[in-house]
Amino acid sequence: MEVNEKCDVYSFGILTLEILFGKHPGDVVTSLWQQPSQSVMHLTLEPMPLIDKLDQRLPRPTCTIVQKVASIIRIAIACLTESPRSRPTMEQVSKQLVMS
Repeated sequence: MEVNEKCDVYSFGILTLEILFGKHPGDVVTSLWQQPSQSVMHLTLEPMPLIDKLDQRLPRPTCTIVQKVASIIRIAIACLTESPRSRPTMEQVSKQLVMS
């Protein structure tokens, strides 16, 4: 395995989900890689209730914040795409975080 920027992007996605979920998102990553190929940036949260996986020690997000949290989860999931070539760059991730 070649260590490059795409490895850093993957690590960013894992770390982001660890912060939101309060634990390693191993089951989420596994289920993502088992889904049919799709545009991860347009992934809906309904097939996998990721909002329900948020760290229970944190207060539940209010309605106004749920959309922002969902956007951050989508960005993090895009970083976990199995193929490194299909992952966004950190510049793209940064721009999407600013827009969310």
